[in-house]
Order: sequence, then C-alpha cells, then structure tokens
Amino acid sequence: MHHDATPRVIAPNTIAADGVHLHYRDWGRGRPVLFVAGWSMCADAWGYQMMALSRRGLRAIAFDRRGHGRSSDPGGGYDLDTLADDIAAVLEALDLKDVVLVGHSMGCNEIVRYLARHGAARVERVAFLGPMTPGITLGADNPQGVDPALLEQFRATQLLHDFPRWIEENVEPFVPGANPRMRDWLAQMALQCSLQALHDCHVVVQESNLSTELAAIDVPVLLLAGALDVSAPLDLTARRTAALVPDCRLVVLEDAAHGMFLTHVERVNGELLEFVRAAD
Repeated sequence: MHHDATPRVIAPNTIAADGVHLHYRDWGRGRPVLFVAGWSMCADAWGYQMMALSRRGLRAIAFDRRGHGRSSDPGGGYDLDTLADDIAAVLEALDLKDVVLVGHSMGCNEIVRYLARHGAARVERVAFLGPMTPGITLGADNPQGVDPALLEQFRATQLLHDFPRWIEENVEPFVPGANPRMRDWLAQMALQCSLQALHDCHVVVQESNLSTELAAIDVPVLLLAGALDVSAPLDLTARRTAALVPDCRLVVLEDAAHGMFLTHVERVNGELLEFVRAAD
C-alpha cells in the first residue's frame, strides 16, 4: 500500500493517494460497483453504466487514472503495480466492501494486478469488458500476438508525433457507426490526458503478461467481448482470458467493437446488472 499516508478523501470528489490526487465520481447507494476505464479514457466514459446502476439500487463509482481526466499528473508511477495500488487507494479511502470491479481494456490489466497484490478481501466479483489480458505481444507462448515493433512504431510516429490525427483515424473502429459528436467526445477525453501517461500506459499494456495472475483469480468473473473488436481481438484476448480464469462466463457481442459500453448500452448494462445482482 502507499507508504506516505493512508489514502483518504481530502476534498469533494478527490482522493489523496501517496501524493497523487485521484478524481472520482460516486453516485447512488447500495452495493458498490467500481469502474476502471481503459487507456486514454476517464470516469466520463462510464456515465451510461453509472446512471443505469445507480438508479437501480447500486452505488456506482468511477475514478480518473493518474495522468487522465481530472486526476493529477505526477510525472511518473505508470507501472502496473502503482496503477493497481491506485485502485486500492480508492477502495480504501471510500472503505468499499463487497465491491464489484468493472474494467475496460487496460483497466482489466490493472484490476488483475490489484487482485494479485491486494487480494479479494474487498471484492465480491469482477467484470471485464474488452480486456487486453492476458498479453497482446507476440511471443513463443503467444503466436497470434502483435509484433512489439508495431507498438513501438505507434508510439514514436503517431502518439508522439500527431496524436490528434491518429485519434481521428482510429475512433471509428472503436465505436463503429457512432455519430460525429460521440467521436468528438471520445477524442476530447483522450486529448486531455497527459502524453506521458498515454505513452507509459501503452508500454504497460505491451509488457503485460498476466496468465499466472488470471489463473489465481478466486471470484466470479463476467467477460464481455465484441466480435468486431480490433483493439482487443477476441481470440487474442477474451477467449484466452476466459480459458485461464477459474470461474468465468464469456459473453460475445457479435456486432460490437471495443467501445461496446457506448454503442451497446442496453446490452452491456443488462449483463452488468444481472451479474451484480447475482452477488446478493
């Protein structure tokens, strides 16, 4: 846990965790559901899920990862252990118990590492949406993986060169068929992130290999995956993840992509509600 001080709420919607201020939203009452956003996204992205759950007797909480959204930009700490400890800080500062953790994309990696580092004492169950687990990089144990040179090339020639252009060209496959304002909103979220955070978190996803940690998860897991997901291809991520987690239910949304929580709101919310209620 953070060595400097006990994580605590220091101002409205702000948690102090080891010198970093994490912005969070906290809506409703009942069993807590904590949302962890994907790379370049913040708490805003979860609004449709938070509204649905908080209106049905649940407490929906989401926070901005360090260097994202309204959280502070500490100039470091973008390794997976520290990011997982930030989740722990939110759970501890708000004293959340019997919580359901919901992650999207990279957020799933952080949840897996949180469970490995901190255990499931506060956690009842977990939902993964379009996870980047167990690992996306090409290797002897991952022949379908992405060539690391391609990931490095993205960072060098696009992220650190013309990130707005890359977003413009890649937001359509994230939310196929979404209206232009939805695409603008997603772009705006990504563009308000610290460039260092985006770079270093991208490296974290590249370097993640969470097979052993997934196999040790001892709570029920719901895994929602889009068959059209180009960011986290089904066979590379969700199917391999589901095969490793002891108690996992995989639901494939045939016409959904990586941004399923924005394009398939009713389906995703329905699955989440049913899963959370099954904990009672």
